[in-house]
Amino acid sequence: MFSTLRHLSPTPPQLRHLSTAAAAAAWYNPPKTLHQPLSEYSSDPILITLSEAIKNSHHKPLQTSLKTLLPSLKSKHIINLINLNPHDVSPESLYSFFTWLSSHSLSTPFRHTILSYFTMVHFLCTHKMLQHVPGLINTVVSRRGKDSAAELFGAILKTKGAQRSNLSVIFNDLMLAYLELGLLDDAIQCCKLIREHKFPVPFEACLKILNHFMKLKSPAMIWDFYKEILRGGFPPDLYCFNILMNKFGKLGQIKEAQLVFDEIGKRGLRPSVVSFNTLINGYCRVGNLNEGFRLKKEMEERDILPDVYTYSVLINELCRKGKLDDADELFNEMCGKGLVPNHVTYTTLINGHCKNGTFSSAMEIYQQMLKQGVQPDVITYNTLADGLCKIGDLSKARSLVDEMTEKGLKPDKITYTTLIDGLCKEGNLEEAMEIRKGMIKEAIQLDDVAYTALISGLCREQKFVEADKLLREMVNVGLKPDDGAYTMVMDGFCRKGDVKKGFKLMKELQRDGHIPGIITYNVLMNGLCKLGQMKNAEMLLHAMLNVGVIPDDITFNILLEGHCKNGNPENTEKLRREKGLILDYGSYSSLISSLSKTSTRSRNR
Repeated sequence: MFSTLRHLSPTPPQLRHLSTAAAAAAWYNPPKTLHQPLSEYSSDPILITLSEAIKNSHHKPLQTSLKTLLPSLKSKHIINLINLNPHDVSPESLYSFFTWLSSHSLSTPFRHTILSYFTMVHFLCTHKMLQHVPGLINTVVSRRGKDSAAELFGAILKTKGAQRSNLSVIFNDLMLAYLELGLLDDAIQCCKLIREHKFPVPFEACLKILNHFMKLKSPAMIWDFYKEILRGGFPPDLYCFNILMNKFGKLGQIKEAQLVFDEIGKRGLRPSVVSFNTLINGYCRVGNLNEGFRLKKEMEERDILPDVYTYSVLINELCRKGKLDDADELFNEMCGKGLVPNHVTYTTLINGHCKNGTFSSAMEIYQQMLKQGVQPDVITYNTLADGLCKIGDLSKARSLVDEMTEKGLKPDKITYTTLIDGLCKEGNLEEAMEIRKGMIKEAIQLDDVAYTALISGLCREQKFVEADKLLREMVNVGLKPDDGAYTMVMDGFCRKGDVKKGFKLMKELQRDGHIPGIITYNVLMNGLCKLGQMKNAEMLLHAMLNVGVIPDDITFNILLEGHCKNGNPENTEKLRREKGLILDYGSYSSLISSLSKTSTRSRNR
């Protein structure tokens, strides 16, 4: 983050040859004129006039008393008035005059400069009138805009003079002003300049920038900034370290997450169970179970007891890798230590057994879950229903969904889709369509899995027109059917002899430059050959080759079968002998060519 900002100039050109300390000292010196003895200003008619006008403003309006002076009034006069205040005008009156100058309707409007603004900012801080400081700084920042951090930082140092202002307060408000205007780079540049000039970083502004960073997706930027402000004295916070580790872990950047974890101890903090769990979860995300178990052991050695989350993360990864025996053993260890598994832990183990095909074990865990008084959630029921559908027990799956409803849990899209898919595979299309109606009634949008399952079921029952309608509906709701959905419908129409409809669907599938697979082409090829349209079939073969789709043995056998049925009867027997032996396009072309020549010679004799 900070390396990208080095091209900005944090120091005015005239100070670049100085060391950091020397530059800071130089900037602390106000303009030379401000160090002249007060006596030189006591008789200054402009200061006298201004002071008297301010003091008497409750009797005589400023616009009247300063009528002749206002056109010649300069920023330097206001700076001298603020810094020297030779006639002891009250701070409140001086600030009122300052704002009056820039806001009152004057024939010759007065415009404050950056230096006059920051001189007043130092004056306000000196006199504990901090409530007015942010407004002035916001005005300056909004005027100067982007890439002005170095300029304004220098102006703050230059105008301090002998004022007893708190620079940390001013720098804090400056960074906040940039942040509020969305100028994050300038806010960070301010922080960099503060660090370069050995000032302590303002905690409030740094925390707000850090919180803003936490909403971003780039943990590297957050980490760079956090390390910078830590070096500037910002108090380390375990929560920030944990958030950073989590962000790195979600991106699979486990090395960076480990570096953040290591930094916790270096900053004098003690990792919590959350710290360990976050890192364990990160390692499990990238499939490194060994490191996950190593960290669990380290926790125990440091008297930080693993909790349910620790075990759940490790159990989940064991299940994902198919190590169900190890997962069961770890689950038993957790229970043996007096930890009560929650619904996430149970569901994780149930899901592992369902995917592994050990559904009886999954049901045993489910029953144990109920005995322990742990209430299953929708995900638990969906997992079990999916497992039941996979083993073909649709009756029990529907009963489980009914049980879920009775417990006050509302089936979601996944629940319905699981049942639709299972029912379609079982051949129970009627009930699957009823579930679809229920989803529409409850305003639950079908997903591509549900649509594809229904289209497949309709095609199996040779209801191709209805399948095509569902395909249209799928497209209209913004879903993109895959090759399989299109191919099933295309195959149905081609089998009925409507190859034209098949090609229309093919054109739709090819929209946006998509290239269908060999199975889709074979369906069309088969339709053409059955109609005896061998020239069109040959053209389709060339079209396949042109787009890089390689014909397979099914392609050539479809073509050879077509030639057998629609070619010269004299060649039928040879084609039948060769059918199934054609390995590539060259062999196929050679055979068809030789048969064509033989047929031509036979006709010429």
